[in-house]
Amino acid sequence: MKKMKKIVAMALSLTMAVSMLTACGGGSKETKAETKAESAAQTTAESASEKAAEGETLKVALCVTGAVNDMGWCQSAYDGLKLLEEKYGAEIAYTENIQAADMVAAFTDYAANGYDIVIGHGFQFGDPALEVGAQYPDTKFICVEADVSSDNVASYVMKCEEGGYIEGILAAHMTKSNKIGFIGPIEGASLIKIMNGFEDGAKSVNPDIEVQTAWTGSFTDTALAKEAAQAMIDGGVDFIAHDANECGNGAIAAAQEAGIYATGDSYDQHELAPETVLTSSMYNVPVLIEAAYNDIANGEFKGEVKYLGMAEGVVEMAPYYDMESVIPEDVRKEIAELIEQIKSGEFVVPCDTTAR
Repeated sequence: MKKMKKIVAMALSLTMAVSMLTACGGGSKETKAETKAESAAQTTAESASEKAAEGETLKVALCVTGAVNDMGWCQSAYDGLKLLEEKYGAEIAYTENIQAADMVAAFTDYAANGYDIVIGHGFQFGDPALEVGAQYPDTKFICVEADVSSDNVASYVMKCEEGGYIEGILAAHMTKSNKIGFIGPIEGASLIKIMNGFEDGAKSVNPDIEVQTAWTGSFTDTALAKEAAQAMIDGGVDFIAHDANECGNGAIAAAQEAGIYATGDSYDQHELAPETVLTSSMYNVPVLIEAAYNDIANGEFKGEVKYLGMAEGVVEMAPYYDMESVIPEDVRKEIAELIEQIKSGEFVVPCDTTAR
């Protein structure tokens, strides 16, 4: 694996300090800034598709908000990055645990260093991509789950609500208390649609079911999700679902300790609690990342918002494993038939991004 790039505020400050000292040594700050911008532009002047056609190695960077070994959202993107390295020989780099305030700096660093493709994994990267993309027109920016686009910025959106809907149906069939819960991280359209999909799926089975929801305000603090889940459990909830990235692992832990069922998100999370997790809504981010890479390498890139779901193999449900025995056969059959209807387009899961 290529050496991981680390972006920290101290490094950015040092770069700025060096630039200022150089400016004092001769020439104006404006002249130095223009020279630096021109130099960066020259290094990326040849398009990624041209480089790919000539057999040159493309440089691809990934930015994520959590850890790349979180067994969930961020790891799914890292798996996609590794696929590009192993299958296409791409030169890769990544930065993990990026806070919102550091996203522009992270994108700028990669673009200035000649990366052909920069991927921001999460809706939060949308506006930073537009800002930095305007300064580096020869770099392609891919934003997963955002809703932005420009000449060199595209959003690839997964129909995650499809998985949430299926989980809701499963929860409604498996609950005994008629109370189920859902834990989210930080509110955003790409996450709200999953929570709403879960509720819609549950209420398609039982309109009177009680669906409790909570937002932790964090993508990584597992203790917060565990605390939120425990509060629901104390109130009678006997099924927990989440879309809270690494933070959601805490919700699964609470369910496991309480002896109730749960579902995973983003990744196959069965191993986190084999006797608790019935299935997981999996996002095949590697498939999405490979599709975006090929769009660019083949000269087919468009600055647009693209939607991919179960029909494209980007969203799917994890196996039940040995938990299949606790799920009634008729429920498994109902879910399997609905998934086929979603894939064929016969049934369309509502995509509601409005907070309820």
